[in-house]
Amino acid sequence: MGNQENEETILHHQQRRRVEVQAPPPKPFTESLKSSLKETFFPDDPFRQFKNQPLSRKLLLGFQYFIPILEWAPRYTFDFFKADFVSGITIASLAVPQGISYAGLASLPPVIGLYSSFVPPLIYAMLGTSRDLAIGTVAVPSLLISSMLAKEVDPRTNTKLYVELVLTATFFAGVFQASLGLLRLGFIVDFLSHATIVGFMSGAATVVCLQQLKGILGLLHFTHNADLISVVRSVFSQFHLWRWESGVLGCCFLLFLFITRYFSRKRAVFFWINALAPLTSVIFGSLLVYFTHADNHGVEIIGYLKKGLNPQSITELESVFKSTYLLMAIKTGIITGIIALAEGIAVGRSFATYKSYHIDGNKEMIAIGMMNIAGSCTSCYLTTGPFSRTAVNFNAGCKTAVSNIVMATAVMITLLFLTPLFHYTPLVVLSAIIMAAMISIIDYEAAIHLWKVDKFDFVVCISAYLGVVFQSVEVGLMIAVGMSMLRILLFVARPKTYVMGSVSNSMTYRSIEQYPEANSVPGILILQVNAPIYFANASYLRERISRWIDEEEEKLKNSAKYELQYVILDMSGVGNIDTSGISMLEEVKKNADRRCIKLLLANPGGEVMKKLNKSKFVDKIGHEWMHLTVGEAVNACNFMLQTCKPNTKAVVESEAADNQV
Repeated sequence: MGNQENEETILHHQQRRRVEVQAPPPKPFTESLKSSLKETFFPDDPFRQFKNQPLSRKLLLGFQYFIPILEWAPRYTFDFFKADFVSGITIASLAVPQGISYAGLASLPPVIGLYSSFVPPLIYAMLGTSRDLAIGTVAVPSLLISSMLAKEVDPRTNTKLYVELVLTATFFAGVFQASLGLLRLGFIVDFLSHATIVGFMSGAATVVCLQQLKGILGLLHFTHNADLISVVRSVFSQFHLWRWESGVLGCCFLLFLFITRYFSRKRAVFFWINALAPLTSVIFGSLLVYFTHADNHGVEIIGYLKKGLNPQSITELESVFKSTYLLMAIKTGIITGIIALAEGIAVGRSFATYKSYHIDGNKEMIAIGMMNIAGSCTSCYLTTGPFSRTAVNFNAGCKTAVSNIVMATAVMITLLFLTPLFHYTPLVVLSAIIMAAMISIIDYEAAIHLWKVDKFDFVVCISAYLGVVFQSVEVGLMIAVGMSMLRILLFVARPKTYVMGSVSNSMTYRSIEQYPEANSVPGILILQVNAPIYFANASYLRERISRWIDEEEEKLKNSAKYELQYVILDMSGVGNIDTSGISMLEEVKKNADRRCIKLLLANPGGEVMKKLNKSKFVDKIGHEWMHLTVGEAVNACNFMLQTCKPNTKAVVESEAADNQV
């Protein structure tokens, strides 16, 4: 008893000389709730600009916030227009052949691909925040649309209903995308990790390339399945139907596209060669078919393309709303909308980083969503910002989103006057354009990088890739999302804990695993927890801390000089704690008390301290056993070890035996 009183007296005097760990001042519940909601949904604080502004100014800022073109248009100059005009014409030369090609990939009439490069870019130019993003159709969502909807409706035998389903799916994709932006739920898209996107996109690109063998080999009938085995079986089961004319033509155009890409990559100034290569291929292919009558010798052509601007398609949407296919359209829209949104925002952010400007993720979601809603009402299918087109736009020197307006104008002129020129365009050229574009998306270098940096990320990437290639795009997507969620759960449920030691020639304490030369402190075990403590990991942390104590005691068991007397928990990495976490700390303290070990907490954060105070845990452990830093806690323990006679287990057991007698 005397020893315990002496220890408490010494601690009391020491307490007077140090700064106590404090909880933040209490806030009213409404204020705390408001602060939490603001940090969750408005981390960028968009309302800051409205403070202390007159009503007229607030209205103007509000319009500029939701319609960004109103903000930068007054500063637009003729020099900007010259750069945007060149960029717009350049990406238009890519948009026309890609639009026709990707429409075929989605099992849609080719003209819908052109429609989709007219209205959506105009909407995005008004609402988007990226200066570089070039709007258009993309391969992976096109393949997803085809693979999901073609199972329900055959696009060949029931083209009208299939087109209606695609437009309805686009409408719901836009509604979902815009809703994420309006409700400030953009963080949901972040659940698709980089490794997931690399694996999924590479797998989808592989499948798209395999699907193009139909056009390259001139096959009339082909499997609707997107997996490798089905495609290979379909190709080789029709070996006797391969058209050598189509194959030679396809290989020649593929070689041409690869050569132009090689030169453009060798010298950045030659970017325009690669940008114009698809349109050049279409022109040469059309002329070749026209003069050689290759369409009479097994080379498939586009055929008739309807002239005129986009017809309204509201009646098509209404017919699906009343049909039994509505749920399928909604499902397809949400899945393809997420993929398109993730790609568009990722591409926009990448190029914004190059030019050192910021794009607003939530505004981008609203812009992409609104352009797809408007597009679905004007015979357009799903669009976003494809990497290939945006890279061309960037290299062409675009300054603002006006390049999208120029591109849309060029497509409009094409729709009004030039569509008959594409009548003789061979399908094999379109297949070659798609294959050339998709091969560049198969990012094996990123997979190698993932292997070197993070093996689990590599497993996620490969799992998504194999799921797409050997099962289907939908299965691959589910595997990719599932693996991402598993990664998150593992981070939450199995947080890292480390034993810390004193780094030589410094006053700091760091993980012994990271700094093997760090020295452990005799009689003191310092543990660091690097995650919030929640119900999901509380049980694991209790067991892990107990195991650390067991291992430390076993290590010191043969030491006659030292026994484990103190356990210090470094709480600097614990951002939050819930009631399960507090119960876990109480159990750890009880376990330590049974072993005659004192538990100390170092550097608990404000939110943690607030909850520990309210739960009375601070009173249970004692204010004197809570310190601002690990160094302070170690000094206090060392002071106690040198000043007081330690309550060793042998002493305690002896006293217990005496009491029994």
